[in-house]
Amino acid sequence: MELIRVVLVDDHAILRAGVRALIDSQDDMEVVGESADATDGVASVGALSPDVVVLDISMPGRSGLEMISKLKEASANTGILILTMHDDLEYVRLSLASGAAGYLVKTQADTELLAAIRAVHRGRSYIDVSLGKATLAQMLETTDATGLPAQSETPLSRRERQVLEQVAYGHTHKEIAAQLEISVKSVETYRSRIASKLGLKSRADLVRFALERGILSRDGA
Repeated sequence: MELIRVVLVDDHAILRAGVRALIDSQDDMEVVGESADATDGVASVGALSPDVVVLDISMPGRSGLEMISKLKEASANTGILILTMHDDLEYVRLSLASGAAGYLVKTQADTELLAAIRAVHRGRSYIDVSLGKATLAQMLETTDATGLPAQSETPLSRRERQVLEQVAYGHTHKEIAAQLEISVKSVETYRSRIASKLGLKSRADLVRFALERGILSRDGA
């Protein structure tokens, strides 16, 4: 029997070890590589051409969302399964729109991960059932109403747009501070200003705004 070949891309070594042990305990799959950052992840997938890559969103440097298009370029036939702590609907939408085949919240990894890997390997989509029927139904709805403030009414400075983009990509305040070479306190101040200007406080609302206003691209580029 040909095994499902999996590459893990996550910056948490303990989580990678646990996921590797779970996968390697199965008769139909194996972990053939793992990486702790975006650059190594793309290189590993390009070199190994695995059947499935299990990818985290929040990582130092480039986020998982930004990696999706690069991974598809590196290995077009590799299915991408997002494994993340984010349970926001907008992250699900953005991940799938960017080319991911599945989305799973880490709290459900012990019970759903294997089924998700098998589904993605078969060319099917897999959405975490823990997100709830209401969330899944909402994903299927199509509407022109965004509920977002008009762009002309919410001018953002260049730095505020940079911070908004990084927040939407799932980076922590500490990671954003390091990337923009400013203090964590400054990041918090910019995010507070953004929330005040836009009237949007949750990360999901900020992701939606960034998508609709072209600050965050749907292809993760």
